[in-house]
Amino acid sequence: MLKNRIEGKFSRFRQASKRRSIQLVISISFTLVAIISMTFMAFAFYTNYVNTARQRAIEDNKQVIEQVSWNLNSYLRNMMGISNGMYYNVIKNMDMTSDSMTEEMDLLYEANKDDLISIACISEDGALISAAPIATRKAGVDFTDQEWFVGTEEDIENFYFSKPHVQNMFETSNYRYYWVVSLSRSIDLNYMGYTRPGILLVDMNYSSIEQMFSRVNENGTGYVYLIDSNGEIIYHPKQKAIYAGIVEENNVQAASYDDGDYIENFNGDKRSVIVKTVGYTGWKIVSVVPMNELAGDYTQLRAFMLIIITVTIFLILFGNIFISKIVTDPIKKLENSLNDIEAGKFESDKIYIGGSHEIRHLGRTIKSLVDQMKELMDERVKEQKEKRKSELNALQAQINPHFLYNTLDSVVWMIEADRNQDAISMITSLATLFRISLSKGNNIITIKDEVTHAKNYLAIQKVRYKNKFEANINIDPAIENCITIKLIIQPLIENAIYHAVGDLDDEGIIDINGYERDGDIYIEVRDNGMGIPPEILEGLLKEKTESKGKGSGIGLWNINQRINLYFKGDYGLRLESELDEGTTAIIKLPKITYEEYKGGDKSAEK
Repeated sequence: MLKNRIEGKFSRFRQASKRRSIQLVISISFTLVAIISMTFMAFAFYTNYVNTARQRAIEDNKQVIEQVSWNLNSYLRNMMGISNGMYYNVIKNMDMTSDSMTEEMDLLYEANKDDLISIACISEDGALISAAPIATRKAGVDFTDQEWFVGTEEDIENFYFSKPHVQNMFETSNYRYYWVVSLSRSIDLNYMGYTRPGILLVDMNYSSIEQMFSRVNENGTGYVYLIDSNGEIIYHPKQKAIYAGIVEENNVQAASYDDGDYIENFNGDKRSVIVKTVGYTGWKIVSVVPMNELAGDYTQLRAFMLIIITVTIFLILFGNIFISKIVTDPIKKLENSLNDIEAGKFESDKIYIGGSHEIRHLGRTIKSLVDQMKELMDERVKEQKEKRKSELNALQAQINPHFLYNTLDSVVWMIEADRNQDAISMITSLATLFRISLSKGNNIITIKDEVTHAKNYLAIQKVRYKNKFEANINIDPAIENCITIKLIIQPLIENAIYHAVGDLDDEGIIDINGYERDGDIYIEVRDNGMGIPPEILEGLLKEKTESKGKGSGIGLWNINQRINLYFKGDYGLRLESELDEGTTAIIKLPKITYEEYKGGDKSAEK
């Protein structure tokens, strides 16, 4: 059942598609092509724009990273320069047994106190040799347990940078302690020509690093953080939340990245990661930007593009309709002008010729074909018309030999009975009958001549039938000079005699009336015979039947066909009959006088 429904809908769709006009096809096709092209272009543009924006954002972040790296390197080199200056310019030139570095260390601290928290020199056994600005170690503090001390002893050849921590090893007057990153290195201390190992400690102010990264995180998208080579966080904008376990960071994985940019998935978020290693330290600057932030918020762009596309589609749609109308209007006009030809009216002057060169050429070609077809059809119709006229005229010209034989037999009988005058009258009527039948080859005669022919025929038949019927002729004199086709009244009288009144026991009556009504001429032949059954009456004018035996041979079909052939319009023969009442044959003709006909007014003729 469902299959039948689907097939039915598909069939209706195919039928509807076949009925589509060329304008609709052009409009829909152009619009679809334009929409598809615009959609593809918009998608390509949007994708390219987003990708370009993301790549630009990545490049911008790389530049930010490079700037941060340069600033951090400068800061660290400055701190290392302080350490080198203290070691190579001061400590190496001192004998620890007699000299003091306190003054030099205080001067160095004062010159860089914005970036420094403290400077200290410690012996290998953890004894404090000198420190600035604080010189007193807190009770219970063991330097050898400090992370920076242990790290320096493990990596004697290089600087060691510790993790951020609170520097609380020294006594302070305000009991205030600071977050620092300790820069420590192994040094040689001179004791009267002997060297002993020691450690030079420079505590960098962590807030300097924090401010450096805070400025970057305030202005850019995403965030930037700093880790050591092991992935331990040195700085992170959400450092407290990370330490509290509220927020997670992929810092350990980031420590394994080489310098460059990466796309990673972390906790279900896709994000861009850029890594830059800081020289001398092994630290890594990591920039993280979520992908949804990397290209920015394109809601307004998408809305703007949607508006542009919608407006453009409407413009394209109306433009396509307008253009397709311009293209298809000449075709529609040409098509409409061919409707009459399709209906059989070959009028080439109504064929539309316009539009583009191709359509004009098509119109002219069709017009030429129509002219040729019309000419051929006119010739064919003329041939058929002449052929039909010849056939009908040949049939009309026939005189049934039985009628002639019976007439001549009656003449012989009259002569033998010494009814010479009656014989002369009958021969005269027969001669007149032949004369009018010939009519010098003319098929169009006056009603007066046609009635005269009918009177002569009646005169002959009255003699033959011994006045068994009565004939009444009543023709309006005003129509006697009008034209008719010859031999159309006589066959009707003949039918009335042979098939109606000729065999009646009582006296038969034939009435012949002629009159004008509504601008047309009517001639009626009425009898009082037995009438014609309806089933027979219906076919008398549709079938080619002829009188047989003793008639003239001109049938009713022949009469109707000849009238239709000669006169255009609602003209011809009509039969009315009632059983036991009689039959009436009605001829309808156009009203044209013989002078009008001879003068060329043949408007009613075909």
